[in-house]
Amino acid sequence: MDRKFTEEDDALLAELGVDIEPRKAVVRTPREERIIAGFEDIQRFVEKNGRAPRQDPDGDVFERLYAVRLDRIREQEDCRALLTPFDHQALLGDQPETESPSIGDLDDDALLAELGVAPGGTDVTRLRHVRPSAEKRAAEEVATRHECRDFDTFRPLFEQVQRELDTGIREARRFQDEASIEPGQLFILGGQKVLVAEKGEEFRNAQNRRDARLRVIFDNGTENNMLRRSLERALQKDETGRRIPDNWAGPLFADRSADGDQATGTIYVLRSHADIPFVAENRQLVHKIGVTTSKVESRIAGARLDPTYLMADVEVVASYRLYNVDRGKLERLIHRIFDSVRLDIEIEDRFGNPVVPREWFLVPLPAINDAVEKIVDGTITKYAYDANSAALVRQ
Repeated sequence: MDRKFTEEDDALLAELGVDIEPRKAVVRTPREERIIAGFEDIQRFVEKNGRAPRQDPDGDVFERLYAVRLDRIREQEDCRALLTPFDHQALLGDQPETESPSIGDLDDDALLAELGVAPGGTDVTRLRHVRPSAEKRAAEEVATRHECRDFDTFRPLFEQVQRELDTGIREARRFQDEASIEPGQLFILGGQKVLVAEKGEEFRNAQNRRDARLRVIFDNGTENNMLRRSLERALQKDETGRRIPDNWAGPLFADRSADGDQATGTIYVLRSHADIPFVAENRQLVHKIGVTTSKVESRIAGARLDPTYLMADVEVVASYRLYNVDRGKLERLIHRIFDSVRLDIEIEDRFGNPVVPREWFLVPLPAINDAVEKIVDGTITKYAYDANSAALVRQ
C-alpha cells in the first residue's frame, strides 16, 4: 500500500539530511559542455603524468595545448565556477604560468594556432606537419643576420682558409652529431664559411642541456648572435654542412707527394665524445695524438669498443700525412713534448679489466699545431710546453 508523506515525515527526513525534492536535470550550453570536456582532457593528463601540463616550447604539442587551456580556464571566473565541482585534483587554485588573452570562445584550433601549430581539422588529434619549435628557432636565428661592422678583422682569415681549401691543405669534413662548437672554429653552412668568433656564458636550457650564445661571423660580411645548439641543429640539417678542421700542412705533412717522396703514415689528432666527467668538462683540451699507416677512418671505426679510445666515439680534428719521415720517432717526439700534460686516467674495457690509455693529452689544438710547425722548421728543440699558459714557450 502506497503511503503519502505527511508534513511531519517531511520534517523528519529533512532532519536526517535526506533530500526529498526531485533532482532537476542539468541543462548546459554547448560552450559549457566544451569547457568541461576540455578540462577532463587536462585531468586525464594529470592522472597519467602525475603533474599539471607545462608550456615547454620543445615539449609535446598536446601538453602545450593543455597548459594554455588550463591557464585560460583559471583566468575566467565563470569557467572556474563551472568546473570547481569537478576539480578533484585542485588544478584551479594555481595562478596561470603566463599572461594571456581572455579565453572567450577559443576552441582547440585557435589555441593551437596561438602555439604556432597548424591543426589538420576539427579534431585536435589530427595534426598536419607540426614543425618543432626548436627547429623553427634554429632556422630563424640563422636567417636573422646583420652587417658585421668589423668584418675587415675577419676577412684575411676567411681568404686564407679558402686558399687552403683550394690547395688541399685543409679539407672540410661532414659535421657529425654532438661535434663540438667552440670559439675559433670554422664551419660551412648553406655554402658559406662560418666562424665562431665569441661565446657567452654557458647556461642550462629548458631541456637541462648546456647552451651558450655565440657571435657567428659569415664570409659574406654578416654576423648573427645565435645559440650554440641552434647552430648545431642547422649544421646537422644541412646536407652540405661541414666542419673545417684546424689542420696544417707543410713539407713533412701534405696531401700529395713530390717525385721520390715515400708516404709513411698519418699523424692524427682525435677528440673524444666520452661521457667521463673529466673528459666531458675539458672536451676542448683532451686530445689523442697517434699515428697510423692505414686510413684514419678505418683506425677509429670501432672506437666505442676500444679502451684506447676511452670506449666512446671520437672525431678527427686534425691530421698530417707523413712523407720521408720515421713515423715512430716523430710520434714519440710529439708525445715527449706534451708528456707533462699526459692524461692519467683508468677505464674498464668491455670485460671489466682496467686499462690506462697512454696517448691522451690535456692540450689545446692550437698548441699541437704549433708543435707540428716547429718540428717542420726545425726549431722545436728551442721550445717546451708550458701547461700554465697552454702554449709552447722558448727555453
